Amino acid sequence: MCGIAGRVVARRSIEVGQDEAGQVDVALVRAMNAALAHRGPDDEGLVVREGCALAHRRLSIVDLSGGHQPLSNEDGTVWVVYNGEIYNHGELRKDLLARGHVFRTRSDTEVIVHAYEEDGPRCVERFRGMFAFALWDTRRRRLVLARDRLGIKPLYYTLSGGTLSFASELKALLVDPGLDRSLDEDALSCYLALRYVPAPATLLASVRKLPPATLLVWEEGRVKLDRYWDLADAPVRDTPPPSEAEAAIELRERIDDCVEMRLMSEVPLGAFLSGGVDSTMVTASMQARRGDHEPIRTFAVGYGDAAHLSELSWARLAAERLGTTHEEVTVNSETAVAGLQDIVWALDEPLADPAAVPLYFLSRRTRESVTVVLSGEGGDEMFAGYAAYRWMLRMEALRGRHRGPVLSRLATLLPSRRLGRAARLLGLPLEERYRGVSRAFDDLDHRRLRGGDGAQDLRAVAAALGPHWERTRGMSPLRRMLYLDTCVWLPDDLLMKADKITMASALELRVPLLDHRLAEYAWSLPDSYKLRGDQGKWLLRRAARGRVPGEILTRPKQGFETPTALWLRRPLADLLHESLLGSAAVGRGRFERRELEALIAQHGAGQDRTPELWALLVLELWHRRLREERPVSRPLGTRPADDTAVAV
Repeated sequence: MCGIAGRVVARRSIEVGQDEAGQVDVALVRAMNAALAHRGPDDEGLVVREGCALAHRRLSIVDLSGGHQPLSNEDGTVWVVYNGEIYNHGELRKDLLARGHVFRTRSDTEVIVHAYEEDGPRCVERFRGMFAFALWDTRRRRLVLARDRLGIKPLYYTLSGGTLSFASELKALLVDPGLDRSLDEDALSCYLALRYVPAPATLLASVRKLPPATLLVWEEGRVKLDRYWDLADAPVRDTPPPSEAEAAIELRERIDDCVEMRLMSEVPLGAFLSGGVDSTMVTASMQARRGDHEPIRTFAVGYGDAAHLSELSWARLAAERLGTTHEEVTVNSETAVAGLQDIVWALDEPLADPAAVPLYFLSRRTRESVTVVLSGEGGDEMFAGYAAYRWMLRMEALRGRHRGPVLSRLATLLPSRRLGRAARLLGLPLEERYRGVSRAFDDLDHRRLRGGDGAQDLRAVAAALGPHWERTRGMSPLRRMLYLDTCVWLPDDLLMKADKITMASALELRVPLLDHRLAEYAWSLPDSYKLRGDQGKWLLRRAARGRVPGEILTRPKQGFETPTALWLRRPLADLLHESLLGSAAVGRGRFERRELEALIAQHGAGQDRTPELWALLVLELWHRRLREERPVSRPLGTRPADDTAVAV
C-alpha cells in the first residue's frame, strides 16, 4: 500500500500563476509527496519527464527489495505510480512474458506498464484487486488515472487550465498555494444529509474524487472520463441456483479463493475480528488457508467506559473457537477526545462516521504487530445485512396499500418527532425515502438548519443520488438499494474511512468480500438468497455453517456502535459549543444559529441528536484545520536541470 501524487502540464498552458508552458513544478510535487509520508514510510521516489512529474511513497509488501516506484517499461516510455495490490498479477505476468515483455522485478506494479502497452487504458479490465494508479505515456503525452471497480483505494485530482494535479489524499493537494479552497455549497448540502460527500465531488469546489471503476485520460489539457465497469451490468440469474446447499458451497469456495489471493505478502499479516459473521468468516478462511503455520493474529476494539456497546466478548469467542492469537484494544472517552482532531484530519475530508475513532486506535495497535490486515467490509452491502433494507421494504409494502399524500398529511399531525419522520418517509417513493445506510439531517431539520425552504439543498442531494437510482429503474427495491449503497455509501463512507484511518498508521487493509468477481456473483443471486424474512445475509450465513460459531450466526446484527452520544454530552460539550457557535465557524452565515443552539440543548437534555451534532462537529474541526494548514511557501516554476528520473 502506498501514496501517489503528481502533476502534468499542457504545452499550451500559459496562465498567470501556473507553471510555465510545458514545465512542471517539481518542488511542488516533492511537497505533495511529503504530505503522504504516512502512507509509505519505507521508500519514496520521483520521476520527471517533459511536462509531467510522478511521485510515490512506498509501504513495502511484495518484492521488498525490487519494488521501487516510479517504475517504467523496458525503454522508459511508459511510467507508473501505483497504490494497491493486483492479486492476479502472477497469471498476467505469464501472459505478458509469452508476448515478449521483459520483467525486471517481482512486483505487481510492473504488470501495469506492460498490460498498458498491450491494451492501452482498458488494461484495467484485466486487473483483479484494489488500485489507484497514474500512468504517463511519454510518446503520446498522455496521463491515465484509474481507480478500482468498487472504490477501495482513493484518488483526488484538480484541473486548472491545462494543468492537472492528483494525489491519494486531499491533503497532498492542499500544499499548492494556488489551490482554490472555496467550499462547494452543493457538496455541503450532501454532507449534511448523508454525513459524507458522494463522488465525484469533494467539499472543495476545485477538487474532485475520481469515481470507482473510472478511467481519466488527460491529453494536452483535455480530459475524458470513462467508466469501465458497472455492477448493474453483471448478469442476474433468472432462476435460483440448483439448490440452496449447492449455492452455499459455491459461495464458500468463492470466499476462500478471494481470501487466498489476499494472503499475498512478504510481511506479517493479521485480521480485524469484530465477532460478526463477516469478519469471523474471513478469519476462519485465513486460518484454514494457513494450515499448520502459526495461528492468525487477530485484533478487536471495545470501550472502557461504555462496555455495553463493545463486541469484545463476541470477538473473544470467535478467536477462541478459531484458535487465533488475539489482542484487544480498549478506548475510553479521554483517549477518544484527545485524538479526535487528529482523526478528523486523517480522514482527509469531512466524514462523520463515529466508527473512525475506535478504528484509529485499533489500527495504531495492530500496526505494532503486522503490516497487512484483512477485514470483513462489504458483506452487508453484497448480501443485504443492514436492518435498513428490511425497514424500507416494509415501508414499500405499506405505501403500496396507502396513498402517499395521506401519509404525508399524517406526518404533520403526529406530535412525536420520530413518528412524524416515519410517516413522512412512508409518504415518499423509494428514491426519495432511502438515501443509504447512514444519514445526518433529515429533510425537515435540514431546512430549519439552512433557513428558507432549503429546496436547493435537497435538489443537490437528489442530483448526487439520482443517476444511481436511474441506472436500476425497473429492478426490485432490494436490488436498487444494494446498488445505491455499493456505488455511494460503500466507497465514499465505509471504504474511505477504512483506507484513510488504516493508512494513517501505515497499515494495509484488504477486503476479500469486495473482490469484484464475488460482488458480481452476489449480484446475480435472487433477493431471497440475501434477505429472507427478518434475516439478512441468508446465503452467507448458510455458507458460514461449520466455520463460524453457531452463537455468532444466530445473534442479532449489531452495528459498530460508539459512545458518541455520551462523548457529546460530557467530554466534548465545551468543544461542541465553541466550535459550532464560534465566530470563525464554517456554519456562521450558512446555518441558523437558533437551530444550532436548539440541537445542542436538546442533546444535553437527553434527546439524541448525535447524527446531526457529530456531522457538524466534524465539519468544524476539519474546516479549522483547513484554515490552519499552510501551503508550500516558495517560488513556483522550479524544475531540475534536466528531465531525467530523480530519486528523492
